[in-house]
Amino acid sequence: MSEGTYAEFVSLLKEKNDLAEVIGSYIKLERRGYNYWACCPFHHEKTPSFSVNAADKYYHCFGCGVSGDVISFVKEYENVDFRQAVEILAKRVGLEVPSFDNRSAEEAQKKKALKDRLLALMRDTARFYLNNLWSGKAEVHLEYLGKRKVLPATMKKFGLGASLDFQGLPKYLLAKGYSPEECVESGACARTEEGRLFDSLGGRLIIPIINNLDEVIAFGGRALGKTDRAKYKNTRDTLLFDKRKNLYNINLVKKEKRVGALPYLIMLEGYMDVISLYQAGFRNVVASMGTSLTKEQVRLCKRYSDTVLISYDGDAAGQSANLRGLKLLEGEGVNIRVVPLPEGLDPDDVIVKRGAEAYQSCLGAAMPLIDYRLLATKRKFDVGDPYEKREYIREALAIVGEAETATEREELLKRISREADVSYSSLLRDLESAPQKSEAPPPPPRVREEGDGGRKAERFVLAACLFEKPYARACNLYEFGFRDETLSRLAEFIMDERETGKVRPSGVFDLFGSENAELNEVLELNGGALEGEVAERYFRDCVKLLKLRELEAQIGVCRAASVEAETAEERDGYLMRIKELTKKISVLKKQEES
Repeated sequence: MSEGTYAEFVSLLKEKNDLAEVIGSYIKLERRGYNYWACCPFHHEKTPSFSVNAADKYYHCFGCGVSGDVISFVKEYENVDFRQAVEILAKRVGLEVPSFDNRSAEEAQKKKALKDRLLALMRDTARFYLNNLWSGKAEVHLEYLGKRKVLPATMKKFGLGASLDFQGLPKYLLAKGYSPEECVESGACARTEEGRLFDSLGGRLIIPIINNLDEVIAFGGRALGKTDRAKYKNTRDTLLFDKRKNLYNINLVKKEKRVGALPYLIMLEGYMDVISLYQAGFRNVVASMGTSLTKEQVRLCKRYSDTVLISYDGDAAGQSANLRGLKLLEGEGVNIRVVPLPEGLDPDDVIVKRGAEAYQSCLGAAMPLIDYRLLATKRKFDVGDPYEKREYIREALAIVGEAETATEREELLKRISREADVSYSSLLRDLESAPQKSEAPPPPPRVREEGDGGRKAERFVLAACLFEKPYARACNLYEFGFRDETLSRLAEFIMDERETGKVRPSGVFDLFGSENAELNEVLELNGGALEGEVAERYFRDCVKLLKLRELEAQIGVCRAASVEAETAEERDGYLMRIKELTKKISVLKKQEES
């Protein structure tokens, strides 16, 4: 459909959804004169300063300054994007959200119908598992939960269930009218080599995975008793579920945010840690479901809080890989801190053995990543032994060398001085005279500095993709690490829009507003600058530049990781990866010269 038609639909949507009624369905409003008032749902306050002007269709908080219309309220309160807010409001008044593009209307409608069908199937699957747990046939499942001290009320809160065998679920779903293809497409079932359907999580304790719209999109399964199968298994990635983009328990965290702003989120490793901590009173807990924390998950966290406390198990020496992964996420605009736990204990252990207050004390001691890496290193060595003491100092100084400021280096060196009983001055001399690591090859020279065109290249590539120039339609924007937050979000917007069949340039104003300076730089390129053979050649040059820059960044990450590698095998793996990336750079440069 045309942009004008879509704008007309949005206007109709705002007309049909009375602002006071919508907001009143979320929070309690009190009428005073012409306006409604309430305590602001977006920050803590005791005296109402949140005003709703129903006649002019806008709200404003005189405390925190937030304001907007009915769509922006649903976006903020539900923690969804613009399109999802439109869908929520359309469903509320019985309107059908039109397709963005007439040419793909039929395809978009089919995709939506399939998604709705799969969501219904997953709801029925969750009910099936839930009924199993309380059927009197799930003694093993309930016994395991009892050992973990999970209360019945908590089991019901999280919708826990049981798979009793491999055939019950497919029989149930087929009897409900779902097709074998839908059973497989949802991820709930799989096929044997002979083509027979079976429960993909057969025999396990079932943990429903629910998104921030309260939709069941997947399941986690915990094996019970001795088995040669994986202890935990997730539903595979599907149309509904991408584990890199979802967090376990985000649905209940969203409800907590409705009560008031969250000072931080606690990031855990698994489902049972989340359930245990939630039961103990820690409601702002999520888990990354067995994967290393991704940028997409960190961005999802940012919708709820600017601070994330990483609370993995207490085996600090065994967390080196996770710590290196966390370092890559520090540029996402989230304050990431790591929670030190007693050696050998995980969060659930602390709750069970020492109580909620002990775990709260651990949260209070959360520290920056570099400080925690020093703690992890210290736990590996006995500083009372001369040889281990020297090894500790060597590894600790390598970490201190990554500190960003002289002040930070000084503080860390003083800590090492106290812990190892070595003078500060000698540590400083060792740090300043430490040779560069010879294990990893030196990084290739930077192709161009950011000020020499990197930002211009990002803008040009995004502009060409936003306005769907023919030479840019095949460009995968996920290949580039955009350095500016606006440009990074714009790249995600474009890739999301492509899934609808057409990129809608006017949609950027819903995402950024009209006063974003960086966005305006991109929009101003529309016109002659994007047309013709010269523009196409320049686009290709920009893509090469950004690819080279991303490859160089990956080499830098691998170099840092190789220095910290704990085994020769691990280090060799990073060095092999560096060689592969260097070869790719060489190929790109030759293309650039030809």
